Amino acid sequence: MGRDGVVRGLPMLSQVEQLCDACLAGKHRRAPFPNQALRRSVNPLELLHGDLCGPITPATPSGNRYFLLLVDDYSRFMWVALLGSKDLAQDAIKRIQAAAERTSERKLLALRTDREGEFTSTQFTEYCAELGVGRQLTAPYTLQQNGVVERRNQTLVGMARCMLKAKGLPGMFWGEAITTTVYISNRTSTKGTGGKTPYELWTRTTPAVHHLRTFGCVAHVKNIGPNVKKLDDRSKSMIFVGYEPGSKAYRVYDPASRRVHISRDVIFDEEARWEWGADAMASGDDEFTIQFTTVAHPGSPTPAPSPHTTLSPTITFATPPSGASEALDAEHDDDAPLRYRTIDNILGPTMPPGMAHRDQDEDLLLASGDEPATFEQAQVHECWRKAMLNEMTSIEANGTWELGDPPPRQRPIGLKWVFKTKKDATGIITKHKARLVAKGYVQRHMIDYDEVFAPVARLESVRLLLALAASEGWPVHHMDVKSALASSTASCGEVYVAQPPGFVVAGKEQKLDASLASLGFQRNASENAVYTRGKGAHRLIVGVGVDDLVITGGDITELKQFKEEMKSTDLGLLHYYLGLQVNQTATGITISQGAYATKILEAAGLAGCNASATPMETRLKLSKLSTEPAVDATEYQRIVGALRYLLNTRPDLAFEVGYVSRFVEKPAAELLAAVKRILRYVAGTVNFGCHYRRKEGEVALLGYSDSDHGADVDGRKSTSGVLFFLGGNIITWQSQKQKVVALSSCEAEYIAAATASCQGMQLARLLAELRGRETSAVKLNIDNQSAIQLSKNPVFHDRSKHIDVKFHYIRECIEEGRVDVEPIDTKLQLADILTKALGRDQFLQLRSKLGLVDIKQTCVA
Repeated sequence: MGRDGVVRGLPMLSQVEQLCDACLAGKHRRAPFPNQALRRSVNPLELLHGDLCGPITPATPSGNRYFLLLVDDYSRFMWVALLGSKDLAQDAIKRIQAAAERTSERKLLALRTDREGEFTSTQFTEYCAELGVGRQLTAPYTLQQNGVVERRNQTLVGMARCMLKAKGLPGMFWGEAITTTVYISNRTSTKGTGGKTPYELWTRTTPAVHHLRTFGCVAHVKNIGPNVKKLDDRSKSMIFVGYEPGSKAYRVYDPASRRVHISRDVIFDEEARWEWGADAMASGDDEFTIQFTTVAHPGSPTPAPSPHTTLSPTITFATPPSGASEALDAEHDDDAPLRYRTIDNILGPTMPPGMAHRDQDEDLLLASGDEPATFEQAQVHECWRKAMLNEMTSIEANGTWELGDPPPRQRPIGLKWVFKTKKDATGIITKHKARLVAKGYVQRHMIDYDEVFAPVARLESVRLLLALAASEGWPVHHMDVKSALASSTASCGEVYVAQPPGFVVAGKEQKLDASLASLGFQRNASENAVYTRGKGAHRLIVGVGVDDLVITGGDITELKQFKEEMKSTDLGLLHYYLGLQVNQTATGITISQGAYATKILEAAGLAGCNASATPMETRLKLSKLSTEPAVDATEYQRIVGALRYLLNTRPDLAFEVGYVSRFVEKPAAELLAAVKRILRYVAGTVNFGCHYRRKEGEVALLGYSDSDHGADVDGRKSTSGVLFFLGGNIITWQSQKQKVVALSSCEAEYIAAATASCQGMQLARLLAELRGRETSAVKLNIDNQSAIQLSKNPVFHDRSKHIDVKFHYIRECIEEGRVDVEPIDTKLQLADILTKALGRDQFLQLRSKLGLVDIKQTCVA
């Protein structure tokens, strides 16, 4: 101003570079953020962006109040996990990471999150350090540094809000809406992905979208089930709420039962919306609010949401996310005007060829492009061509067949390709697999027909294998066989098959070689799906489950050699097999079904319910002649069937689940109440499982048998209970109603002991084959002196003359020294838990003696 003569008396000073504290205090502004990221990943999993959104009100029917979102920086592919609490975020990240690494065949290099406590805990930090995952943490109060996921959070929530509003759905469906928006967004192209969809960039396959339907519309579901009568409705109206991950089916909500059902037989009325009524919408569940927080330091408290007025449904931001480190399209901002386009605006009045109208028959997910039905459909996709080539390479490497001409009148069996995608729990494809199968249905009886089956080791045999490995301190490994056909053996001589489609050599047929190259293994006589090789310390044991192998043995060199010989996918230590979660530690091996138990509770609508200390009331008497009102038999059967599979790791539920299983035909209200009592007990013990401990020295089989007497109200039959341990580790359990009426408690105990002796002999034979040497006599504990005398002394003719011959098998076992029966005090009879409902103190005492523990606490310890 002095130089320009605007003022007088102002000294002429040269420019001085200095900081003014007062100016900084009054005018300090934030440095500008770039409109776009300075660098973009060039490969999958180079960088994942992660953020946790919530708490959200109301909770979903399963009790979830948060959702975790992960975004791949390269493909912009997204994964979402609904969570009940913040502390579950770490486990969700681990599961998603494992699935993503299998799919992409790459390792996660870096993870970018904010500084919330769930992302900066010592445990999670150590986990990332062990795997070499770099941590990128945003600066405090700087959401813009993780703009990729923050912007998508805002977009997804906006989409979910509109989807709920469009069909008038209550706010409790926000979880289904968020999951569906992620599913759709992964199949939608953007500018940032170069015109391709995130799904294609991630999986290298073009996504199919013909099955997409309007979220929240009315869905007419085919009424199927064993109890559908002639005059019952063949369809039931429900609400479409999403797509079932890992399955070609839709998720539909039944307002009458308040359950989500999975079905592929659905016809949609996409213009219709459900009429909820005043009662359903007045409960407050229509409010949908989310609290966003800005993190200053790890573990800082969450600020309270600002006052707001909630519409139905509505989302309120306590601290709204602002600009991001990537370019934001104005058309996706909350403040930008919405532009509506109908299908007629896009397509015009005439539908293009190949697009079906909503009134036409539904082309359901069964026709999804994920899994081709024919060779012709598959050959146009590189991923399936590669899968077929891998199958053929594996078959030829194993010498499965040789080219040749069939004899006269010998009709070659045709071959076909079966295509299967393996997916994780989030629905992401982890592997494309092509199997070559023979058309066995064209074989003729007595000419070229023979039995065909898939070898699968029984779960009691698998538990015996795991208990033996734990006792000996052996590691248990897991392998995936590239070609089950290539590794199989034929026992029916020469079988001629036609050449596979796409791999034909003119003028020749192919012949399965009856003498496949053997690796020196012998199949066990007592378990066809278990094989052994070697002797002593070099012995190797393999359990087969179609194309899964469970391998254990004390010689690590032998184990590694076997893996090289098999030329199959090495999955490392066994973690999951046929629904069992397996954890191997220095103290032993644990097996559990915690994830499966949680799904049962969620499906039954009892997630987060009040837990019960015992699974059943004492002295509860149930009858098929109950006078109480009948309940939905299909729902009852579904819950009981799910609980029965849970018994594979839960002997504490064997009697109770077996008891309610007797009434699946016509269940009444009191039976459903008994089942819900079991579910409440499961809710309190969801992480329980069997712990197999290491034991020094020789391990032996120890059994317990027990029985009640005539407790069954309808038929006055008794219930047998049988337990077997190997070296103190429980391997088999059985609670079963006896086939005949026992005239006395002695006779009931005798029948139970006969059942135990049969099971004990089978286990002893299998154990001897696994070890390669004979085992000692099976010790069997019985708490009834009369039954013990009856088993040892056949003179009691008056007592036993009416007993079926098959129950006297125990006498032969005792005489030959294969079974050693010993008396035991009733208070020490562990099989008592399998014959009746017990009081709390006795039940908890026996449960602990069975080796059942909380798996999470055991693994941490």
